[in-house]
Amino acid sequence: MAETTSETASLSTPTPPAPILRWVVAVAFFMQMLDGTILNTALPAMATDLDVSPLRMQSAVIAYMLTTALLIPVSGWLAERFGIRRVFSLALLLFSLGSLLCAASPSLDILVLSRVVQGIGGALMVPVGRLAIIKAHSRKELVQVLSFITIPALIGPLIGPTAGGFLVQYASWHWIFLMNLPMGVLGIWLTFRHMPDFISSDREKFDGLGFLLFGSSMVLITFAMEGLGELQLPKIQATLLCASGLLLLGVYWLRSVHAPHPLFNPRIFRIRSFAVGILGNLFSRLGAGGLPFLLPLFLQLGLGYSPFNAGMIMIPLAAAGILGKSLITRLIHILGFRRFLLLNTVIVGALIASFATITFQTSMISLLLHLGIFGVFNSMQFTAMNSVTLIDLNNDQASSGNSLLSVIMQVSITCGVAMAAALLNGFNAVAEGAAKTGALPLGVFHSTFLCVGAFTAVTALIFSQVPKNTGNCAEEK
Repeated sequence: MAETTSETASLSTPTPPAPILRWVVAVAFFMQMLDGTILNTALPAMATDLDVSPLRMQSAVIAYMLTTALLIPVSGWLAERFGIRRVFSLALLLFSLGSLLCAASPSLDILVLSRVVQGIGGALMVPVGRLAIIKAHSRKELVQVLSFITIPALIGPLIGPTAGGFLVQYASWHWIFLMNLPMGVLGIWLTFRHMPDFISSDREKFDGLGFLLFGSSMVLITFAMEGLGELQLPKIQATLLCASGLLLLGVYWLRSVHAPHPLFNPRIFRIRSFAVGILGNLFSRLGAGGLPFLLPLFLQLGLGYSPFNAGMIMIPLAAAGILGKSLITRLIHILGFRRFLLLNTVIVGALIASFATITFQTSMISLLLHLGIFGVFNSMQFTAMNSVTLIDLNNDQASSGNSLLSVIMQVSITCGVAMAAALLNGFNAVAEGAAKTGALPLGVFHSTFLCVGAFTAVTALIFSQVPKNTGNCAEEK
């Protein structure tokens, strides 16, 4: 694997075996994605132990969320300036240190500060890890490698609530943080041993003002979406936060066109596959991003399963997702990115809508099969969207494009949860008003699934703009 002339790697570091590098990044992905979902189950127990109201515990979630939203944009510049291996190791160290501090927190205030430390590491882990994969592999390998490292992104949100409930019930909430420590230590050791240290030879000046504008806009938009969803802020406040974020984003974009070294190079949007991929990720994930929120509620509040049983029922979704990763490379080779994404996006939307057919009379076998089929197509969707966004970028463009993709992914998933929560609340209000006519709560979920599925299917129109030859000219490094 030769490196581009715009980069230098540590001469003492041999080219790593691809499987080891993939595992290092995959483990980091798993840590970050698991942490994003495992905490919610433990919040009531943590509130009791810290002697605070459970309603105040949301600040621990918000602290992590806003920290990552603010710092993800700077991840690409840090990796190029100081080296991928150093920054990725620092991310693992900070995430592990933050986890230890969270477990040792004697009060909510200390816990919030510890979550900020953890969030700094989390903001760097995923985008810098994916950047290492992009630069260490040829574009022809990209679909296959991204398929492997994104499997944890499917597994983490599914087992998180179940694992959190198990640890709180049979151990203590401290273990949801302490379990990160052995993985973090192992990850740091493997990183220094097997990850090449790509460093850009072109030391661009950091766009401080652009970072403040863009980072602030992402924080405001993310907080506004959470306000519409879980935080249940008044709509006027959430709207003002979102409008302020969009205003700052507009100012950033107008400035970036003329800035000598912008945080994200606007010229990469001239690459059509990247531009379409970014828009596709933004809107398609609004539907799929809300499913990890919707499905556990549907199984528990709609169908009456216990939290533990609901988590166990969703295991086939993750297992089938792994199967989907093994099929995606061959299918894209046969169909091409455009035809595959057009077809698969419609299928994913139809499968989301089809959850509206599940009732109390649905057998367990049918339910598990339904989740499994959805898992296959949904996992392929994520990999295909990420790949089409990045595959035509060269190594000089990869850092900027990858960081922007990471931001879009987080914002779209947050917006997806907010959209799902808003739909549930809206249909629930209608159901309560029609209670005398015999309306069932299950119908609230059915209506939500139909709307989310229809929205997802329509986003296939975006992928109709993917160039036919996307990825065909992927060159070996």
